[in-house]
Amino acid sequence: MHHRHHDAHEQTGLPSRLKHLLALLCLAQLMVILDISAVNVALPDMAKDLGIAGGDIGWTVTSYSLVFGSLLLLGGRLADLVGRRRMFLTGLGVFTVASIGAATAGSAAALFAARGMQGLGAAMLSPAALSILMATFTDGHQRAKALGVWGAIGGAGAAIGVLLGGALTSTLGWQAIFLVNVPIGVCVAVAAVRIIPADVAGVRRQGLDLPGALLATASLGTVVYALSQASGAGWASLQTLGLGALGLAGLGVFALVERRTEHPLLRVERLADRGVGGGFAMMLAASALLFGSFLLTSLYLQNVLGASAMETGLAFLPLAIAIAAGVHVASNVVTRVGVRLPMAAGFAVTAGGMLLLSGAGSGGSYLADVLPGMLVCGLGLGMVLVSVAVSIMTGARELETGMLSGLNTTGHEVGGSIGIAALATIATRSAGHGIAAAGISDAFVVAGVVGVTAAAVALVVLPAAATFLPKLRLAPPVAIH
Repeated sequence: MHHRHHDAHEQTGLPSRLKHLLALLCLAQLMVILDISAVNVALPDMAKDLGIAGGDIGWTVTSYSLVFGSLLLLGGRLADLVGRRRMFLTGLGVFTVASIGAATAGSAAALFAARGMQGLGAAMLSPAALSILMATFTDGHQRAKALGVWGAIGGAGAAIGVLLGGALTSTLGWQAIFLVNVPIGVCVAVAAVRIIPADVAGVRRQGLDLPGALLATASLGTVVYALSQASGAGWASLQTLGLGALGLAGLGVFALVERRTEHPLLRVERLADRGVGGGFAMMLAASALLFGSFLLTSLYLQNVLGASAMETGLAFLPLAIAIAAGVHVASNVVTRVGVRLPMAAGFAVTAGGMLLLSGAGSGGSYLADVLPGMLVCGLGLGMVLVSVAVSIMTGARELETGMLSGLNTTGHEVGGSIGIAALATIATRSAGHGIAAAGISDAFVVAGVVGVTAAAVALVVLPAAATFLPKLRLAPPVAIH
């Protein structure tokens, strides 16, 4: 009885040791997320300084997302085999050194190579950080809170990235976006050695599924590449359809190989768990809407309203606050009603925000046409991002946390690529060479339809509270091997 009382006391707040660890892990993840969105604001300046041709400018983003997205499953599995802290520190080191390379790049090729190295570091760092979080927060309520904060970093971090990108680019130059990672990386590394528990087991050489790793990396890389080039090459082009089909076929073969492998990179049967498989599908939709709406809002502010990089950055600040509010709401609700209702409600609210934003015309203003929809969207996305992380990660066994962490972040990356590619195509389709308010409005309508559809799908595919809540309240079955 005394033990149960102690647990109840622990659930009311996080001990300071756990708070410090959570802050550290989230800071590391924030570096990775900021890097994705901050770069978008600085693209024109980079292109000018390094002489990057118009058609190649997208590679500043693609070289990062291609390596990051395709290696996440492998990075997650390696965290389980090599040791979480070892993997975290290695990824952090690679990412920090690559950031110096990006800041000092003197040519387009050097910048793209450094961005690819950053993607490699991020693919090691991100799943390891989430895996450490899962291994440390074993109490159901504490875990839901920690995953809530993690979900918030995914959304609010991207909004802060736009703000930071705009501020650094206009005051210090685009190099500062990358250089800022260096002091943060060094501080995180020093703190990590002190705070993150040392890996108990040695490096396990058995259990790395090399054929699966090669298949997954090549297939995911092909899919991400096809999506990232789709708005330029055309969705019906041979390149997009051919590479897309090839990548998906590769993932199909990967699924078959994994079912016959003794130590698979991804236990494909875990996708049959409605929380994991359904959660992954929801992550694709959530990230597509998150990154897609960022792109559309940024296009509207800069191309229609004529805002500067700095003004665009500041305009995103309310979105970050709204996402944090949505996260706070959902973190408290999921432990009572499970993930199905908060996820459906979050997507419905997001859809409402998208439809509000679709009303912004060529003579619009930020306060009247952007801010209301932005706040509603942020609230909904915050609710969704928490629910999706809790859904995928709940019930992960000790030796699966890295694997499911990799799956969670893969959904984030691939979904984001889909959203950006699809909505950018719609936004630019009707305007010939330029970007008009009408195209952006159409894209927001499509995003609203996706939100409504995702809300309906969430009610069907996600587990009911009766089956989900017992899993959430239990510590992971660590003793079962």
